[in-house]
Amino acid sequence: MTDLFITQPEVNNLPLSTMHGVVIPSRDNLDLVSYLSLPLVSDPNQDGKPEQSSPLVLLVHGGPWARDEFGFNSLAQWLTNRGYSVLQVNFRASTGFGKTFLNAGNKEWAGAMHNNLIDAKEWAVAQGITTDDQVAIMGGSYGGYATLTGLTFTPEAFACGVDIVGPSNLVTLLDSIPPYWESFRQQFYESVGNPTTEEGLALLKARSPITHVDKIVKPLLIGQGANDPRVKQAESDQIVDAMKSRDIPVTYVLYPDEGHGFNKPENNLSFFAVAEVFLGSCLGGRIEPIGDDFSDSSIEIIHGGEFIPGLDEHMATLGNN
Repeated sequence: MTDLFITQPEVNNLPLSTMHGVVIPSRDNLDLVSYLSLPLVSDPNQDGKPEQSSPLVLLVHGGPWARDEFGFNSLAQWLTNRGYSVLQVNFRASTGFGKTFLNAGNKEWAGAMHNNLIDAKEWAVAQGITTDDQVAIMGGSYGGYATLTGLTFTPEAFACGVDIVGPSNLVTLLDSIPPYWESFRQQFYESVGNPTTEEGLALLKARSPITHVDKIVKPLLIGQGANDPRVKQAESDQIVDAMKSRDIPVTYVLYPDEGHGFNKPENNLSFFAVAEVFLGSCLGGRIEPIGDDFSDSSIEIIHGGEFIPGLDEHMATLGNN
């Protein structure tokens, strides 16, 4: 094979990790097409077979009607550079694998969809990629919900979690569907649960992390945009308030000029600088000092800065609260 051109020459000579496609069997015999990236420290020749185990980040995609794809992934490269293996799983309800696979996720938020993620974690442990007590869960939007689900429904399964704009309450999530999603409402009802019926409302409450917040025992970092029209700030506010009222540690990072995810480069850099310290304190990976990573960012630490080493001290040097 001959390279015709290089699309990202600035990274061409960097020590990047290789993404490997793997198929993980679920407990109910679904094939979960997934992607595994291993750090150089555990897989020096990058053949996808680790010579030693490493901490792992289960990186959950949003949607959930979307999918992870093979190819360059900046988050995976960042995490493997810091010493973590990264596993990205196309769980049931992911798109691109046929209607049966897609519809297998109907009414299965925090149910069989979460079981797929647990199956993937157990697969990684069985393969010697990581150990049972060194797996974090992280994601945005639905991936943030999956993080909250992981820490509430299976409180001992993950060492810690990073939730980015994830809904904590499925009832309030559906109550606050933005106008431009109105035509999508019935699909939500079919796929998640119908709050206009007694049975559907009970399902939504049962599958909401906020309902099970008292079960959280592992560290949690939450990132939220104040102007998010899809997963409103109230979704993060309410679970943080519930955790505070129960004296459960949580760190809450808010961006007043962001929406559904962090689009400004300065805000992205600042959040992942915080996440890097958080993951390092949880899993022991490499940490680059924050330095000027907060420059020109609107970052606000609403609660729990003291739970991440050096964060409050760094914010104090900027004159922020």
